[in-house]
Amino acid sequence: MSANIAELLRTPGLAPLDARVLLRAALATTDAQLAAHPERVPGERERARFMEFVQRRRAGEPVAYIIGEREFYDLAFKVTPAVLIPRPETELLVEAALERIAADAECRVLDLGTGSGCVAIALARHRPRARIAATDVAPAALALARENAAVHGVDIEFVESEWLAALGGRRFDLIVSNPPYVANGDPHLAQGDLRFEPRAALAAGTNGLDAIEAIVEQACGHLVPGGALLFEHGHEQGSCSRVLLAAHGYDRIFTRRDLSDIERVSGGLTAAGDSH
Repeated sequence: MSANIAELLRTPGLAPLDARVLLRAALATTDAQLAAHPERVPGERERARFMEFVQRRRAGEPVAYIIGEREFYDLAFKVTPAVLIPRPETELLVEAALERIAADAECRVLDLGTGSGCVAIALARHRPRARIAATDVAPAALALARENAAVHGVDIEFVESEWLAALGGRRFDLIVSNPPYVANGDPHLAQGDLRFEPRAALAAGTNGLDAIEAIVEQACGHLVPGGALLFEHGHEQGSCSRVLLAAHGYDRIFTRRDLSDIERVSGGLTAAGDSH
């Protein structure tokens, strides 16, 4: 006798949450339907699809890549191995940015290294009057970001660029980024979900600070006087980030902690009278 939904949700070797997400995707249904009909026996094709998902997950592949989707800031984003999987801690970057964009402002915002586009799109959904641009060096990432932007009905300018290199003399009121910040030799890169994610979106030099250093240095020349730079960083990089910001003349430097009380987002403002 074939297993029903309740039994499949207890598939050995699979975390309960993973089982629910994978089964929901395999059956193209909702959590509510899974809960309402635990006695339902999925069809042969549905079971085969679920077991394929199970085998991929047991091999370590991230759930987000298996089902092709991840939720971020209450929005669903398509994801592929071409982009970093959006993470809950990055929502703090969005929150910090939204605090600096008035609801009726037509300010210019730039998202560096946009990946799936999750940060730029979340900002666009909550601040529709803002003029938002986003860069990424990877064409595959930009194509996916454009697809996600179309799904969510937001108008974002996507530019293929290594950080700010292709932006000429353009200036912005706010620049945000979730750059790579893991050290190249960090053993975590060979563990868990990180094994499947694009290395260029994760690692940046021997100490993990190469991308942050480049962004801090370049952004000051692309911000209007009094403009702000905000970026995510690793849990031990808050102090270094503040030093870098100070060294490049940023004012009102700060660091925000996430829900786990970890220093997660740092930033600063350009001097109000600075023309760079």
